[in-house]
Order: sequence, then C-alpha cells, then structure tokens
Amino acid sequence: MRVTYLAHSGFLIELSAVSLLFDWWKGSLPPLPEGKPLLVFVSHGHEDHFDPHIFALDDGTREVRFLLGKGIHLGKGSMAKWGVSEATAGKCRLVRGGDDFEALPGIRVEALRSTDAGVAYLVTAEGQTIYHAGDLHWWHWEGEPKTDNANMAVNFRHFTEPLRGRRIDLAMVPLDGRLKAAEDWGLCYLLELADLRTVLPMHQWEDCSPTERFLQKHPEWAGRILPVTQEGQSWEL
Repeated sequence: MRVTYLAHSGFLIELSAVSLLFDWWKGSLPPLPEGKPLLVFVSHGHEDHFDPHIFALDDGTREVRFLLGKGIHLGKGSMAKWGVSEATAGKCRLVRGGDDFEALPGIRVEALRSTDAGVAYLVTAEGQTIYHAGDLHWWHWEGEPKTDNANMAVNFRHFTEPLRGRRIDLAMVPLDGRLKAAEDWGLCYLLELADLRTVLPMHQWEDCSPTERFLQKHPEWAGRILPVTQEGQSWEL
C-alpha cells in the first residue's frame, strides 16, 4: 500500500484496487487515479476531521462511497448548505459503533465506538487490515475531575476491546501532546492489546515532538512507529 499524510488525522491509502481516504479536512490531496473506487471515511463531525468539500470527490470519474461517523447529519438543510445532490447523498452511509458491513465487494468495515465523538474504523481489504482511530483515544486531561478521567480509562479499554489480539497492518493512532504526561497512554495500551505492525501517529497538531518523546521513552517500538513530520509525506508499505 501507498500511504500519504494529508494533515492532522488525514491520510490517503492507495491499495491496488481501491483508495481509502480518512478524515480529510485540509492538506493537498494527491491526484486520484480515474476508475479506481474510492472510499471516503469520516470518523466524526469535528472541524479538524470533517469538511464538506469531500463531497466534491463525487465528480463522475470513479465509484465513490462516503462513510460518515455517527453525529454527521445529512438532512435537507445540510445538503443545501454543503451543495450535496440527492445522487451524492445516496452514496453516503451513516456508521455507528458496532456496525460491521461490506462497503464494497471484498472490503469489510468494522466500526468501534469512540470515547469522544463518532467512530473508529477497522478496514480489511486485499489481505490488509487498517485501523483509523478517529478520536477513539485515552483522553486523560490534567485538572479534570478524577471520576471523569477514571470513566475515560474504563471506556477506552472497553471500546478498544474488539482489537484484542488482532493483527493490524497499519494503525493511525492519536499521540496528542496536549495530554502532557498522558500523551502516550493510549498508544502504549494499543501496542500491548493488538499486533500493530506499523503505526502512524496522528492528531499531533502539526507538532512531531510527541513522537520524538515516545521513541525516546520506548525504543523497543522504534521498528513499528513511523514518525510523521510534514504534510504530503508518503510511505510505501
């Protein structure tokens, strides 16, 4: 697969027969091959994960499907505001945590509940399993009530349990420096929970220092963590 980092939590993944676009709201999208199907994933409606410009990708040059995490409402009002036609709306699917379906022939999508909004996605295609966390993360904030942080820890473990023991060829996981001492708790937990072969940190707010700190603290994972340093960066995996 070829993977391109767009910005923040946005990635384009190109497999031989399908392209997967996750949480694209800014950053330059590389040219998409005409004729290759495109699956557009939106984890949730926060402005740093979703922009209605994605619907312009339904331009007639390829088969497109839009998977919209719970909380994104595609009613008549939003369709008019975003310029979404009835035809494009018919290519959209609202996804909830616990959903498990075939998005296109041979492409399985599993959705996990999020500790924040919307869903996380687990996609199996062409023998590869790909995980995009969205905002499913261990959000432990300094200064928040202890009960809130305790509930977050319980929910994070519960919502990620479907990943236990799974081999995941590529995982895109938050590593958010705003959490300070807790910035890597979620990633550390997932590395022990599942067999993550390659990890791309995301949700870093264009600051790669959380990845640098993580690799200094956990050199044992250096072979699996690929530092994300700039928009447009790409990898052949």
